[in-house]
Amino acid sequence: MQCSYFDAGLCHSCTLMGVPYAEQLATKEATARTLLAAHDSAVWLPAVASAESGFRAKAKMVVGGSSAAPTLGILDGQGRGVDLRRCGIVAPGIRAAFDALAEAITASGLEPYDVPARRGELKNVIVTESADGELMVRFVVRSRASVAAVASIVSALQEALPQVAVVTANLLPEHKAVVEGAEEVVLTSRSTLPMRVGDVTLQVRPQSFVQTNTAIAGALYRQGRAWIDAVAPSTVWDLYCGVGGFALHAAAPGRRVLGIEVSPDAVESARTAAGALGMPDVAFEVGDATTAVRVAGAAPELLVVNPPRRGLGADLADWIERSRIPTVVYSSCNAASLARDLEGMPSYRVTQARLFDMFPQSTHSEVMVLLERAPAA
Repeated sequence: MQCSYFDAGLCHSCTLMGVPYAEQLATKEATARTLLAAHDSAVWLPAVASAESGFRAKAKMVVGGSSAAPTLGILDGQGRGVDLRRCGIVAPGIRAAFDALAEAITASGLEPYDVPARRGELKNVIVTESADGELMVRFVVRSRASVAAVASIVSALQEALPQVAVVTANLLPEHKAVVEGAEEVVLTSRSTLPMRVGDVTLQVRPQSFVQTNTAIAGALYRQGRAWIDAVAPSTVWDLYCGVGGFALHAAAPGRRVLGIEVSPDAVESARTAAGALGMPDVAFEVGDATTAVRVAGAAPELLVVNPPRRGLGADLADWIERSRIPTVVYSSCNAASLARDLEGMPSYRVTQARLFDMFPQSTHSEVMVLLERAPAA
């Protein structure tokens, strides 16, 4: 894939841009194998490749320029807006909406936030697209006074873009390097975006995390389900469950599944999806994973973990080691922290491993391993 923005030096976010995709994929798998080299019992399944372009179903665009001529993209070293509306890794349906979104910003009268001067109101626009082409659009603004301005453009925006199903204003008053704030104001009758991922439909609320590469996320969940079904456990826990991707795929007659996630928004999304899918034996609870396992009673027959980049941490890895759970499915977005966690779980051996290229054009990827507890000596 070639990118005119990258070639012109305007954006270097995609650090592997221009590197042949086959080479990217081979290097990522070689890196993961090296990091997990101590686990020579692993059978590596073929890496799951992504589309090279148009794979991002979620775009986080910094708003720059002026209300009359807004830019959607990133900021340069001086804090000026760099317009990236034709970014090739963004899904075509989102790219096609950017011009109408820029027109809506102009109609709102909201001035983009000037980072060096610390003035202005509109900071970011976050757009998520479902597999069915519907959009969720979130305007990240500085103050509550700006919510009315966003609300004033909703009808015209939906007229210009009928595929826009959810519009919100997110409040981020602080001057800090984060994309969104804690408070969300929903401005449409709908507050969730149904997203078909793999073999289930997730119900995504505005602040719920969802994988940006829908096709690869689906492959990841299906592989997890295949490993789970091969074991046929009667009880499964899914830690760091997010909106329920692994938990909902793990559902089966006679199997009780519990998902645990620290985000109330994500748990509400997961519960809504389970209800819509008619899965009464799949439950979700709000809680910190490390704290929750200590008070949850008897351990499950199979555990799924999908932690953030920092990994499980020593405390949770130690709990898993002492729990004697027979089988663990560990999905990791950072093979280095995965390797570190496995050092704290010496009773488990990696039987299968697979790389999923969730983030083409970058050095990041997802690695999932199947862990089986070694028989007691």
